Amino acid sequence: MIDNSFHIITFGCQMNVHDSQWLARALEARGFCEAPLEEARVVVVNTCSVREKPEQKVMSTLGRIRQVTHDSPRVLVAVTGCVAQQLGEKLFSRQVRLVAGSDGISGAPQAIERLLDEPALRLSLLDFTSHYVEREPGADVPAPPVGFVNIMQGCDNFCAYCIVPYTRGRQKSRLTPAILDECRHLLDRGAREITLLGQNVNAFGRDRSGDGTSFAALLEKVAALPGLERLRYVTPHPKDMGPEDVAAFANIPQLCPRLHLPLQAGSDAVLRRMGRKYDSARYLELVASLRAARPDMALSTDLIVGFPGETEDDFAATLELMRASDFMSSFSFCYSDRPGTRASRFLDKIAPDVQQDRLLRLQALQEELSQRWLDARVGRECVVLLESASRRDAAEGALQSWQGRDSHGALVHVPLPAGDHTGRLVAARITEAKKHSLLAEALGPSW
Repeated sequence: MIDNSFHIITFGCQMNVHDSQWLARALEARGFCEAPLEEARVVVVNTCSVREKPEQKVMSTLGRIRQVTHDSPRVLVAVTGCVAQQLGEKLFSRQVRLVAGSDGISGAPQAIERLLDEPALRLSLLDFTSHYVEREPGADVPAPPVGFVNIMQGCDNFCAYCIVPYTRGRQKSRLTPAILDECRHLLDRGAREITLLGQNVNAFGRDRSGDGTSFAALLEKVAALPGLERLRYVTPHPKDMGPEDVAAFANIPQLCPRLHLPLQAGSDAVLRRMGRKYDSARYLELVASLRAARPDMALSTDLIVGFPGETEDDFAATLELMRASDFMSSFSFCYSDRPGTRASRFLDKIAPDVQQDRLLRLQALQEELSQRWLDARVGRECVVLLESASRRDAAEGALQSWQGRDSHGALVHVPLPAGDHTGRLVAARITEAKKHSLLAEALGPSW
């Protein structure tokens, strides 16, 4: 076991990934080093409640940690994130001595140091804050090509199926100067693309924590920062996406023509029961306006199959709206209850075998749409932001295959001369479409 060492296990969304990355940098700034699970003194499990059976996954992971570490009381285990917020101090055991919820994770570095000094102590950081709490800066290390910046925390929508308002709290916008400072810091350390994160980014600034800056205005401010090549954001809500948000895709060159726009269902009846506050006509109108602003707009989405009361006609409406929206990709799941949500009390649940049959049909349609989108890219030129060498063999012996993403977010493999191209851009022409990625040829040197 290595003293002052840590290992982080992360489940869930990009916000959780970002939280784990921040925590790692914060611990490194305090003199900790990252280590394999079997050698770490501190193990952090950053949890998610959105996917199916989250509690079981956390308990299984804690069991694996006990097995690998031989249940040593010298190993400090912390559980953070949404499941920590739900279960709280029920998670305490001989090894689990820190439980930190979605707001409490900002205090985790200090808590970990205190717990290492006081072996008999246990701490729970579960209170929601009334405002966005700024986090301590992490170690000043080079940034990856793509940087992620939280602009808010929590959500006020209370969709019938969603646990987020209960595990991440009510919406709290971050102050604009702090967001811009973090973006500048990432760009100064080598990032060339930034993704803004939030549960409902279009509602940024509309809560009591807001400083008067709208989301569209924030996009303009971030886009104006020197060194920024690309800008993206997740996740918008269709009900809150106004004309100014759509216009940003036409007016801000750095804003990529790719948007993840959650649909959840194509049936108006199901959307009403979900509490989504838009209907299929509004969604299609939004899709049309986005593609009018950026004709090459690539859309992805989230879909829930088998929501309580969903009929075969309701499901057919979802398939039809998928075709009309022509999604390049989607994340789709069978509905499952989340404790405390309104939908968990609905009695007209759909049988699991019906859910699974519908999910397979939906995913088959998505594979067709995705392949058609990828095939249509062949022959087109793009600019790829290179992230790492890829495992794919290069076409010629003197070249090495590198991978990155184009402005539409598609994974592109391109052969390049030997050398480190991390964080560089390269103009390329798409030569072949695979099942989940594209092959390309470079049109010149990377820069």
